[in-house]
Amino acid sequence: MELKPSLIPKEVSQVVSGLETGGYEAWVVGGCVRDLLLDRAPKDWDVTTNATPEDIQRLFENTYYTNEFGTVGVVNDGVAEGSLKVIEVTPYRLEGAYSDARRPDTVEFSQKIEDDLKRRDLTINALAYSPTKGELIDLYEGIKDIEAGVVRAVGNPADRFNEDALRILRAVRISAELGFAIEPATRDAMAQCATQLEKISKERIRDEFVRIVASDRPMAALVLAHELGVLKYILPELEEGIGIEQNQAHKYDVYEHNLRALQHAADKGWNLDIRLSALLHDIGKPASRRWGNDKQDWTFHGHEVVGARMTKKILQNLKFSRETVDTVTSLVRWHMFFSDPAVVTLSAVRRIVANVGQEHIWDLVNLRICDRIGTGRPKEQPFRLRKYQSMIEQAMRDPISVGMLKTDGRHLMEVTGEKPGPRLGWMLHALLEEVLDDPTKNTSEYLDTRAGELAKLRDEELKLLGEEGKERKAAEDEAAVKDIDKKYFVE
Repeated sequence: MELKPSLIPKEVSQVVSGLETGGYEAWVVGGCVRDLLLDRAPKDWDVTTNATPEDIQRLFENTYYTNEFGTVGVVNDGVAEGSLKVIEVTPYRLEGAYSDARRPDTVEFSQKIEDDLKRRDLTINALAYSPTKGELIDLYEGIKDIEAGVVRAVGNPADRFNEDALRILRAVRISAELGFAIEPATRDAMAQCATQLEKISKERIRDEFVRIVASDRPMAALVLAHELGVLKYILPELEEGIGIEQNQAHKYDVYEHNLRALQHAADKGWNLDIRLSALLHDIGKPASRRWGNDKQDWTFHGHEVVGARMTKKILQNLKFSRETVDTVTSLVRWHMFFSDPAVVTLSAVRRIVANVGQEHIWDLVNLRICDRIGTGRPKEQPFRLRKYQSMIEQAMRDPISVGMLKTDGRHLMEVTGEKPGPRLGWMLHALLEEVLDDPTKNTSEYLDTRAGELAKLRDEELKLLGEEGKERKAAEDEAAVKDIDKKYFVE
């Protein structure tokens, strides 16, 4: 295998050269070397050296050092767009025992590259390369494993995974990403050490889970995680869909359907929100499945409502950002909107745009495409979906929120003499309900006239009009989930 120095970014080579000019050793190390040998574009670049953090900071003008492991960020000021802004440089390290299966109890800086490589997780990651010398160090036959397409732990596999259990998820991800087989002893150790993942913080599990979902082959990675008994430490709710047969429209059980929906999102290169939504969109089906005697088939009424509640709880537990939690939960909640063309009207489309937000409505369409492909149907965009897309285009021109009305609370006070208070909110929402049904009513003249009529209503009547939509939605949600196991509810 040949590694071409020209493939290494100039900023990385300059950091290596700067360390060597200062009298130190320096190597590009880890997964980036593996990717270069595979002719893949590395996503991360790491440099290791026998210089101490203080030495590194002395050699480079702009750095930061805020961790206990010796990693120094070398900042490249004034670099062109698309260039690497920060290069991480870490001293050779000797690590003590990992008593918590998360981090070493002690870290000692070393003067030998061999010490640094022996603490690495996988042989294909225990590679070091010097772009200035053209020298490649491979102490654990990582190149041989790359050529054979094998994922193998460095040294004793159980020791590596007991040191840091997150390495189990990393090995799963890398195996799926590269299409490599896991060497038997390494695979056995991963399964045996899986319980150690209970000691790993949710944030670290989330970060590796995101990398799996964002990869090109997330389905293969999650299937492997299940086979090794690892998936239950990431997303146990997904496994509840195994063996849950669906109705005749579906070729696969709920588990495989969700995975195939996710894989289609990956195949299309869609964003993380769509991928997470695709994976979780039917997560509520096992809990909501009932036998329909009339059709002699399984029904899943309300599964989108149950699934949204479960999704929120799952993502919050994994410490996702509030924005991601809200967006994905909303997409899961409304993914069934496009299921029945007979009841979809333009006003209904306007309401769905209001529910998920203009910025996410096309994500919802793409989620629906993933859902369809996940059933085993080959056609991505049947006629009725194209019809919905056309309706969305039309609806996007119309008001979908109170803020888009041709009036506001201050103006309504001037027109009606109302004082600040809940009546104004009820009035605005009552006006919005009318405009959602008929966007031509969104004119100052009509809204002023109608506001005058609404202002004459008693509080009870106005409140009923203003909150009708919310109350209707709440009633539907409650009816759909009243018999569902409480363990899926967010308290």
